[in-house]
Amino acid sequence: MAKKVLTTPISAEDLEDIHVGDVIYLTGKLTTCRDVAHRRVIEEGRKLPVDIRDGAILHAGPIIRQRGEGDYEMVTVGPTTSMRMEKFEEAFIKETGVRLIIGKGGMGEGTMRGRRDNKALHCVFPAGCAVVAATCVEKILSANWKDLGMPETLWTCQVKEFGPLIVSIDTHGRNLFEENKVIFNERKEKVFQEIASQVGFIK
Repeated sequence: MAKKVLTTPISAEDLEDIHVGDVIYLTGKLTTCRDVAHRRVIEEGRKLPVDIRDGAILHAGPIIRQRGEGDYEMVTVGPTTSMRMEKFEEAFIKETGVRLIIGKGGMGEGTMRGRRDNKALHCVFPAGCAVVAATCVEKILSANWKDLGMPETLWTCQVKEFGPLIVSIDTHGRNLFEENKVIFNERKEKVFQEIASQVGFIK
């Protein structure tokens, strides 16, 4: 199967044949965007200082090395827990027009609605691979809201085949983490019954 690479700007049509569980890669522009940036946009009504319409964001707090005035190098960029942004994400997607959100772990019903109604994806970058992720960053293009500190700054990067990214929520209303919970709970009950029958003598 051919490698699926999304290139920014991303259209709704680009996402139609992508489903939960698929593995994709991103080439183009990617902006790190965490809790405080989401809060500024949704709760404070501030305009994001970088245009991410038809673009991609990464829930991450990277480690950056400054090489000169306005010249930065990505050292590590591991994803942070996406669920922290759940309370903002549905409105954030609608407000910004972002097409691809990358993070760690699953997200909830609000994000599912936002993805379905506004045609966007949530993907998971494998945890523990922050240095690998940094090798996909060709250049840091800009840094915005630096007053928030390094982890919360909006670092806009040029990336090449950033990934692998596992699609966890697609534009069709499916959520891989929620579907897996059902499967795992069914398996857990069967295993529990089997173990309980063998250790029932223990008081």
